[in-house]
This record gives sequence, structure tokens and C-alpha cells, in this order.
Amino acid sequence: MREQELWARLNAALGAGYAPAWAEQVVLADLGGRTVLEALAAGLPCKRIWRAVWAQLELGPAER
Repeated sequence: MREQELWARLNAALGAGYAPAWAEQVVLADLGGRTVLEALAAGLPCKRIWRAVWAQLELGPAER
């Protein structure tokens, strides 16, 4: 997964207006206590980041 797809999925799940703020502010334990933006900056794979987001938001199997 590329970063562009990660952002597209975040926007679809949270809305384009809220996704950037959520990605900056919400700390995810599955990402080692990082936000999405911090995880991206640390070089974590986008697929791993999405899985953590998916779990945090309790999205359905279709969004996995």
C-alpha cells in the first residue's frame, strides 16, 4: 500500500475534513504509541499503519 492509498482510506473512513486532524492527534498503541503522522515520519509501512487505524476505528471486514 502506498501513502496515497492510506490517505484515501482515511478520508473515506473519517471524512476529508477530519482525517488529517485525527491522523495528527490520535495516538495508536498498535503503532508503538505514535500518531499516523508520526508513524509515517518514522518510516512504518502504510499497510501496518492502516491495520492499526482499522482496528482503532473498529471498521468492518470490507474496509480491511
